[in-house]
Amino acid sequence: MKIKKVLLSKSYTGFYFDDQKAIKKGAKSDGFIYLGEAMTPGFISIRQPGEAISIQIILENGIVGYGDCAAVQYSGAGGRDPLFLAEEYISFLKEYIVPQMIGEEIDEFKRLAEKYDHLLINGKRLHTAIRYGLTQAILNACANYHHLTMAEIIRKEYDVKEKYYRSVPVFTQSGDDRYSNVDKMIIKEADVLPHALINNVETKLGKNGELLLEYIRWLKNRILKYRPREDYFPVLHIDTYGTIGLAFNNDVEKMFEYLLSLEKEAQPFILRIEGPVDTGDREGTMRYLKELTKKIDDNGSTLQIVADEWCNTLEDIIYFAENRAGHMLQIKTPDLGGVNNIVEAILYCNKMNIGSYCGGTCNETNISAQTTTNIAIACCADQCLAKPGMGVDEGYMIVKNEINRVLIMANSRD
Repeated sequence: MKIKKVLLSKSYTGFYFDDQKAIKKGAKSDGFIYLGEAMTPGFISIRQPGEAISIQIILENGIVGYGDCAAVQYSGAGGRDPLFLAEEYISFLKEYIVPQMIGEEIDEFKRLAEKYDHLLINGKRLHTAIRYGLTQAILNACANYHHLTMAEIIRKEYDVKEKYYRSVPVFTQSGDDRYSNVDKMIIKEADVLPHALINNVETKLGKNGELLLEYIRWLKNRILKYRPREDYFPVLHIDTYGTIGLAFNNDVEKMFEYLLSLEKEAQPFILRIEGPVDTGDREGTMRYLKELTKKIDDNGSTLQIVADEWCNTLEDIIYFAENRAGHMLQIKTPDLGGVNNIVEAILYCNKMNIGSYCGGTCNETNISAQTTTNIAIACCADQCLAKPGMGVDEGYMIVKNEINRVLIMANSRD
């Protein structure tokens, strides 16, 4: 079945683009607005509306496949592609991509996804957001054409051996509202929580880490006080955006001792710390995470380090996994470009016995969230991000409902 038409429209994401560099430098907020000048190229303000491009692939028989080109909240940071603005890239797509897609066969996902994921225009690969959206639409069109879920298409084409489709633990994110949003997570019994957005030393971590320690103490006691059942033991997952390294001048021994204090405070819950160090480059970040991971393993600790910044592409993920630079790697879905790379990344992490976190960003859409959730299910990821947005309820609803729909449908096949 061939592609007959490709439609493009400007869309909005579930959150905002934020200038991470300006925030890390101490930008102050007035309500929901950050004050000061933007520091990352492409930004006109520190916080600005998230944008996406919706792609609709229409087949000869009228079947439609949907995908959304979206980029992460902190675009242009940590080695990522630049800010993704819809109007700028719609014209690019119309000129260079749409004409090539007309007439393409859609009977298989992998072959066509890899073609456009590796496509060069004027000697350059497409922006990660474009590759992300195009391959979503290809996967969705292929699934709809075959009357299967996207998860089933992935398992079939990548020869995943798991017989039954199982649920994936869902990780909810709080944003700056790290207190009242936790209550929502507890009520809904989120598997993993709360993210917490610890992206500034002075106001969120503390110069000696004291603010995060206090927050974990509060978080633990809040769960114990209000959990709906006695056997509810969520994993505590805190994203620290390299602030632990900043607070302790990247001193490995000091960071290690501090991490052990966080682990002790979190008991009886398992604690994951995402992005404790960010040196501003891939090699340095990897080496620090590798050393911290080894020290934690040698200590017999239950604490887990999660890699994020500078672990962006499939190649990065393979590199971090081979070096065991973290107990879990975030597969930050928009950063990988084609969703075919998400499949490869999860399967590789599972092969290497490294935690596979099918993540992403609050700055995505319902379409991209549903697509990547299908991939997480198909590949047996260790956890999946509730997205988009920072309101908890909306992202949790989209991802959890998609999981339940896919499971009952895929497992119902004879």
